[in-house]
Amino acid sequence: MFENAEMMGFLFTTDYDRTREFFEKKLGFEFVSLDQFALVVRSGENTIRISKIPDFRPAMGTVLGWRVPDIATAVSWLKNRGVICEKYPFAQDQETGIWTAPGGTRVAWFKDPDGNVLGLSQHQH
Repeated sequence: MFENAEMMGFLFTTDYDRTREFFEKKLGFEFVSLDQFALVVRSGENTIRISKIPDFRPAMGTVLGWRVPDIATAVSWLKNRGVICEKYPFAQDQETGIWTAPGGTRVAWFKDPDGNVLGLSQHQH
């Protein structure tokens, strides 16, 4: 049923303008639409609907993530665009924030302007 379905992510914000700027200017997403229900942005096959909630508080964990072929390159790309990855104490590489899981998967996290935790991961084949 879902193997050919396109997945859509959902986030919340308190400020459409600030969030739109972050996703367009920092992450390179394309603006799709903004109406009374949501801001919609897209990058490739990735679509995110972002709804405005005035008293929104972010979740404590990762809410969206992207699988990348080379996490070091992706983290460097983010840094060059002004997005700094979180430096969690358990991350082995405190300069980049990249954590290597026991199985070899490498992960880094960053936040959007509302504090939503977003992640990147590079998986072993």
